[in-house]
Amino acid sequence: MPKVFCKKYKQNLDGMVFPPMPGQLGKVLMENYSQKAWEDWLNMQTMLINENRLDLSNKESRRWLNQQMQLFFENKAYQKPKGFVPE
Repeated sequence: MPKVFCKKYKQNLDGMVFPPMPGQLGKVLMENYSQKAWEDWLNMQTMLINENRLDLSNKESRRWLNQQMQLFFENKAYQKPKGFVPE
């Protein structure tokens, strides 16, 4: 597995084998973030969708979730599920 300097965790970690989504955003994520960061986001995303009862067919819900993803990867304040305690 290729190594990448993960901007989320500020260390060299295993990179992604393929872009996690199509387009430029997928390429940027693959080049700048680790597989671990992506998996951690997927877990957080699932919690946010469930807790906020997001309807992903709604454009505003998808926009909000994408904003949270950007904040998550940039280590900025994103909405966390109630009672969330990081490992």
